[in-house]
Amino acid sequence: MKGTTIILDHLGETEAAALMVDGALDDVLVDSTGPRPGTIYRAIADRPVKGQGGMFLKTPDGAAFLRQVKGLAPGQPILVQVTGHAEPGKAIPVTAKLLFKSRYAIVTPEAPGINVSRAIRDEDARDRVLEIAHDAAGETAHGLILRSSCEDAESAEIADDIAAMIGLAQTVLEDSSTGMEVLSEGDGPHVLAWREWTAPASVVTEPGGFEAEGVLEALDAARGAAVPLGAGASMYVEPTRALVAVDVNTGSDASLAAGIKANMACARLLPRALRVRGLGGQLTLDLAPMPKKDRRSFEQTLRAAFRKDEVETTLVGWTPLGHYELQRKRSRTPLAEALA
Repeated sequence: MKGTTIILDHLGETEAAALMVDGALDDVLVDSTGPRPGTIYRAIADRPVKGQGGMFLKTPDGAAFLRQVKGLAPGQPILVQVTGHAEPGKAIPVTAKLLFKSRYAIVTPEAPGINVSRAIRDEDARDRVLEIAHDAAGETAHGLILRSSCEDAESAEIADDIAAMIGLAQTVLEDSSTGMEVLSEGDGPHVLAWREWTAPASVVTEPGGFEAEGVLEALDAARGAAVPLGAGASMYVEPTRALVAVDVNTGSDASLAAGIKANMACARLLPRALRVRGLGGQLTLDLAPMPKKDRRSFEQTLRAAFRKDEVETTLVGWTPLGHYELQRKRSRTPLAEALA
């Protein structure tokens, strides 16, 4: 099945959204019982962590951890935003740098000025969205980033989006209360799908869409570790307590090029495999044997694949044993946990 389809449905009582590209599950968003990324708290400083430059905070949803703290005393209120998934038994990861993000615009209170996504290269399009932004933002002191989705959007939609985000930012930042409180909830899967999946697509909203579009079958496959790479090769993506291990196998292919072919396929498909499974943290790739001269080509392909991925991922490099390491932000609930 060719084309892109967005399916908005539920898994039992849990809200979820799926992105199917050419018949394959490319991304999935599943709501969780924990605080959603993007949630904004007025938190209360609790206790510093010596040697780490961080501080534990008290929030309505439990303990949070803020890194790189300066000048924050215990008992002091502070506005923070949830940045990712909190692992069981660990504090909620938060940041003091708030972002108010929507489909067309991101309001950046601590970074004034109006910037346009570099993905919009046409000068006329850039001028058009800048003009819309200046009119919609008015005299606000907040910064504004115009996202790539602005390029083909209607002017009124962009202006309304900017006004809504600036209004939300002002409401949150001008709140003069001092008690611990949730000031803004993070977006759920359906709103996130509208916000982040901006490429042209057909949208299915009828109940039972997951079953009709093959999403349930794809989710069952994603519960397992195996990911086919073609020509009999495969990779196994297996989370452990310490890290995510990825093992690449050539299968029955015994040719001299089998290793590089399997590794290149791994590089292209790994971002999707991690997105669908909701995995992050430290990753170690145990690749198929290949000559050292092919490492540069592998890294270039891997970097290009992750460049298109929304989740922040750092390519760390090679280990003495020949493994390749990455560090990926834990921005989602792991699929196995979400479907438990």
